[in-house]
Amino acid sequence: MAIAAATAAALSSLSLRPSLPSSLLSSNPKPSSLFLLHHPHRPPPPPLLCSKLTPSAADDATDAAVADAEDDDDDDDDAFDPPSPPEGYVPPTPSTSSPRRRRRRSPRPTRRSTAPRSAASRRPGAPGAAKREKPNDGFEERVVQVRRVTKVVKGGKKLSFRAIVVVGDKKGHVGVGVGKAKEVVDAIAKSAANARRNIVTVPMTKYSTFPHRADGDYGAAKVMLRPASPGTGVIAGGSVRIVLELAGVDNALGKQLGSKNALNNARATVVATQKMRQFREVALERGIPMEELWK
Repeated sequence: MAIAAATAAALSSLSLRPSLPSSLLSSNPKPSSLFLLHHPHRPPPPPLLCSKLTPSAADDATDAAVADAEDDDDDDDDAFDPPSPPEGYVPPTPSTSSPRRRRRRSPRPTRRSTAPRSAASRRPGAPGAAKREKPNDGFEERVVQVRRVTKVVKGGKKLSFRAIVVVGDKKGHVGVGVGKAKEVVDAIAKSAANARRNIVTVPMTKYSTFPHRADGDYGAAKVMLRPASPGTGVIAGGSVRIVLELAGVDNALGKQLGSKNALNNARATVVATQKMRQFREVALERGIPMEELWK
């Protein structure tokens, strides 16, 4: 029942609504004066943007904006008032010198220079290092042995070199020396200086041989020396031969007995030569002529 009542009310309202005029229902309606009079007034269109203005109008607007900005800057400049300097203020003097220029550092070479270094700048003992200057005293030096030795200390081991050098003038003077240093050249220099402090005289006859037999020992080394006839030469080996040659002995026999240590055998050779005496010394000691020594 309620649905039927609502439907009847809707139909009655439609029937009471006035019908539209025929002029509005036509395909080409004619405008009426009443419609134009009651039409609401439209607002005027907005002004065009600067981009749509003519070029002359845009230039005028830009010039006006620049002039306004300059006027604002002038106003700001006029408004700045710097403070007055205090009493006793002395303005700094302007510098007349030109500013210092920063020197450019040349790039370092990536590779080492291949130019040979000077002899003075090389490390002693290195290959190509400067040779040691020998004193010009008439003595000839000869290296017998160079060994690397080690000294054990609390902090570890200390490595050094030991050199044995024999010096002689080949006129009956010879010396044996030993020296130690961290470099080979320094060790040789020390041993040569030590040998010059231990020069001894070797007795020889007019045939450049020993006056008689002699044996010498030093430590566990023992050396036997024998005279030889002219033309025999020095028949010996090791450090014994070096000592005899630098002493000036041309004909002699020598033999190492016992230890083969080079230093001990060289010193044993010197000990054996010191046991020899000349014929005139023995004759003077006995108080007899030299010719009676062989009787």
